[in-house]
Amino acid sequence: MLSFPLLRHAVNVPQPTSTPPVTGARTSDPDASTVERLLQAAAHAFADKGFHATTTRDIASGAGLSPAGVYVHFGSKEELLFALSRSGHESALRLLRAAISDGSTPGEQLVAAMARFTEWHVEQYQVARVVQYEHHHLTPEHHAEVLALRKEMDSLVRDVLDRGVADGTFSVDDSADTALALLSIVVDVARWYSPTIRRTPTEIGATNAALALRLVGAGH
Repeated sequence: MLSFPLLRHAVNVPQPTSTPPVTGARTSDPDASTVERLLQAAAHAFADKGFHATTTRDIASGAGLSPAGVYVHFGSKEELLFALSRSGHESALRLLRAAISDGSTPGEQLVAAMARFTEWHVEQYQVARVVQYEHHHLTPEHHAEVLALRKEMDSLVRDVLDRGVADGTFSVDDSADTALALLSIVVDVARWYSPTIRRTPTEIGATNAALALRLVGAGH
């Protein structure tokens, strides 16, 4: 199965707003394996058109394959979406854990988590858009697996908030509601971000980290 970082080659190439991509043009790395090319093409198509509007022909064309080539590796379009969703959530969860582990205090952990998680949503904006907004099209079984990963991310943030409240760093009435608000700020980046925006991932991440500190009443 495709390791998530390999998707970056395909999804981070800015598309000029004045010249839309040619229909049927390849959207995957020609040097990648067939499965990797299919996942790259699916990420591009799902982010651009949405799950329902994307056809297996769109994905196959983006991967440089015939429509029948998709079914050699994936039984359905939904299986492609699940592979992307699971890989994306697992990658995001690893990043969030690493960011939190690098901080020595709840304040540092929150800043690192918000900054890096935001940067990921900027750098991986197409995959993030699929991961965050298309997972409800999964089968109940697949959706349950992805939902478990999402709950782990939520739990990580809530634990940081609880530690901050315990040592007096944060002033939060409800850590669950606050964690939801913080994660929503980050997730929304995938919806509005475009390569035409003249702000770097680091700048956007720093803004969201600063917003997070204000939201939790750090320093008050």
